[in-house]
Amino acid sequence: MPDEPLVTPDGRYIVVRGRLWRRADPSPTEARRAVLVGELMTARRAAGAAMRTADLEALATARAAVHAAKVALGERGQVWWRDGAPDQNRRLARNSSYAAWFATQEACPPA
Repeated sequence: MPDEPLVTPDGRYIVVRGRLWRRADPSPTEARRAVLVGELMTARRAAGAAMRTADLEALATARAAVHAAKVALGERGQVWWRDGAPDQNRRLARNSSYAAWFATQEACPPA
């Protein structure tokens, strides 16, 4: 099994290659989350198939479905936390409010 990604102390982001990526909203039930993840995987498979066949219309439709699933999961769109903290999705961890924490992590690549 691959190594688990580094997760920020507040659980809002994972760190991939030094960049923050928003995690899914933890509030939905496991059943609801399973449905949404299933929709995401179906959309990703459709996008892959469309890319392999160079079907640009199907690709656009599939990418829209991927986006919709990610919004429903809380990985895109409005943030799922309610404390007013800004979204730092896709920012470099070393240039974010998590910089001090990130610098202490063993998985932190050299700057």
